[in-house]
Amino acid sequence: METETATRWLSDDEQRAWRTHLDVNRLLMHQLEKDLQPFGLTINDYEILVNLSESEEQRMRMSDLAASTLQSKSRLSHQITRMENAGLVRREHCESDRRGLFAVLTDEGSETMQKVAPHHVASVRQHFIDLLPPTDLEALHASLAPVADHLRSQRGGG
Repeated sequence: METETATRWLSDDEQRAWRTHLDVNRLLMHQLEKDLQPFGLTINDYEILVNLSESEEQRMRMSDLAASTLQSKSRLSHQITRMENAGLVRREHCESDRRGLFAVLTDEGSETMQKVAPHHVASVRQHFIDLLPPTDLEALHASLAPVADHLRSQRGGG
């Protein structure tokens, strides 16, 4: 006979914190996406451009990029195809692994990042950073870092 574990329901304070987190996450991502639209980018496009622009030689193996952006390889492949068609990235074969592919930031992709990044940072400031006092930002980071660490460990690193 199975032993049933009692559900630890959320207290009112826990429920309020959880729902506020969900609201902020959804609303903030929606706003950041909206603020990228004039540049013809989605938040996923921007995340890929950031990853590539911050990588050595502005390139990443597709499998590493998929893991970094939490996308399936199939979904990332479709995303990269759209971004290739826009001239932002290109695929290159990996000489050491015939099956491996790199996503590489193009000159146009790099120029797009240089143009868009200041607007994106301004949006992050306007809709998040500047709404919280520095001490609250420090406390938020301290509170969320263990959650991020835990979730990273659950997916096997990253």
